[in-house]
Amino acid sequence: MKIKRVLSAMAGVLAVAALTAGCGVTSSSGSDETSSASKDKGTVTVFISGDTNVQDLWEKGLIPAFNKQYPNITVKTEIDLHGEHDQQTVAKLATSVKAGDDPGYQLVDAGWVTGQGAKANLLEDATESNIANLADVPSATVKAGQKVGIPYRASSVLLAYDSTKVENPPKTLKALLAWIVKNPGQFAYNSPSSGGSGGAFVSTVLDSYLSKEQQNTLRLKKDATAEAAWKQGFDKLASLNPYVYQKGVYPNGNTQVLTMLGQGSIEMAPVWSDQFITAQKSGTIPSTVKYAQISDPSFTGSASYLGVPKTASNKKTVYKLVDFVLSVAGQKVIADQVSGYPVISLDKMDKSVAEKFKDADISSLRAGYYSEVSSDMNNQWDQLVPGQQ
Repeated sequence: MKIKRVLSAMAGVLAVAALTAGCGVTSSSGSDETSSASKDKGTVTVFISGDTNVQDLWEKGLIPAFNKQYPNITVKTEIDLHGEHDQQTVAKLATSVKAGDDPGYQLVDAGWVTGQGAKANLLEDATESNIANLADVPSATVKAGQKVGIPYRASSVLLAYDSTKVENPPKTLKALLAWIVKNPGQFAYNSPSSGGSGGAFVSTVLDSYLSKEQQNTLRLKKDATAEAAWKQGFDKLASLNPYVYQKGVYPNGNTQVLTMLGQGSIEMAPVWSDQFITAQKSGTIPSTVKYAQISDPSFTGSASYLGVPKTASNKKTVYKLVDFVLSVAGQKVIADQVSGYPVISLDKMDKSVAEKFKDADISSLRAGYYSEVSSDMNNQWDQLVPGQQ
């Protein structure tokens, strides 16, 4: 959820995805397997920290598809919108595990929470003995989950722009920063603590002032010296206040940025690939809004990871759900509904999905910062950027 590869080739892949996604999901299970699965019972609650598109993925996609195979297993969701209470969530999870109690949910879909849970030894190890389909995920992607994170989808941040007003979008970070100044009020990014698309823009600006060694360090651990080198980057971000939307107004969350693009309030913004394509499919983003990738450096992308609390109840049932998510059927739901990059081998997927994502090597996405480093970045941005005009 680490390398240097530029993701420009993925824009073409995603264009294919936008045109071809939306096929139905069929189960490959035989009648005997389906009959056996119908006898499984239990309840699983999935805790989600993020935007409503992730909740919709579960409630409108994964859960209905799972219930076709396991009709007597009930799957519920609980959401912390934009991850506003992530710290409290981790604290409650730690208290539950220490007391040996079920935390009230049995599966976590929350990047920061999963990262902190891994560090604090609050999550079960992710192994092929529990999750057979984990064997089909690239080892580098599994390893990035710190032994406990279960990769289940991937995406990258791209630069979206209104093609009716922007003929030649910026191709590098330097060109993007110059465009923002030349077109005051037409660029926006959400506050980094409220969503990863804004976080990607911030970390990309910060990285442009760091050495490769410092960048790589901050993807693996906290480092005070490397973080101190952020100063020039934060100064640059603060200097953009007069030129971003309404002279320093920052949307709350990835979805608000997409809404502003769809309504024509802005001409350009960083967006998550999966959210953007889903919005175009639903009609909330017009087809005249295009997307590209910048370079030197590119925006970030990564896998999203699930986690199973150590004291979760019904673990056998939980692993049935997770294994389904990593199955061909589950990965097709993700590809069709949110245009998420599959995490299992494309050789396992049908031709339509394999063709969409043939160049999307999830093991080579430019990763974001280590979870605690991201938290430091968000806190420093809150202190140093808004209103510093």
